[in-house]
Amino acid sequence: MGRMPLADRRRQLTEAAIRAMTRDGVARTTTRSIAAEAGLSLSVFHYCFDSKQALLESVIETITDHCIGVVREAIRPRTTLHETIRAGFHAYWDHVVAHPDEHMLTYELTQYALRQPGFAHLARRQYQLYRDTYGTLIEDLRTTMGFELGVPVEVLARYLAAMTDGLTLNFLVLGDEKAAGEILDVITDHVTGLVRGA
Repeated sequence: MGRMPLADRRRQLTEAAIRAMTRDGVARTTTRSIAAEAGLSLSVFHYCFDSKQALLESVIETITDHCIGVVREAIRPRTTLHETIRAGFHAYWDHVVAHPDEHMLTYELTQYALRQPGFAHLARRQYQLYRDTYGTLIEDLRTTMGFELGVPVEVLARYLAAMTDGLTLNFLVLGDEKAAGEILDVITDHVTGLVRGA
């Protein structure tokens, strides 16, 4: 095994875990199968992660980062705030459509964490991460475009996390991309209507 910084090795194992869990399911994915997927020994896995909980937390954070990276790039200021918000939502949605199995994995991770004794905090952490991520995006956009909101940032962040979470699951079940796009447009209109002084 060549020398690699611990953070890079953890990233390598996390991406391997996402591939294995997406393919085989969370419950059927073992530390041995993740190590094999990454082309590493089991001892390297245990050196990088001291528990399955630590690995699952890294998986949740990494999947969230996959989405947020494309949203951050898309949400740069445009001609109007409405166009800017719409671009961010549609960047997220393009990621859902392009990577449905990865998004399906997020729901499986939630259910797994809630059902396993001692793992429920991971599900809470997952949804707190969604809320906090939206909060950061809102604050960054508010600073860049100079507007105020008619509701507290934390309330809007919770709202957006709940709406996109529900819409994503609805799409994964029904597969109606057109209907999902129409709902995103309604959410965009609603959020724009909460803004003052853009």
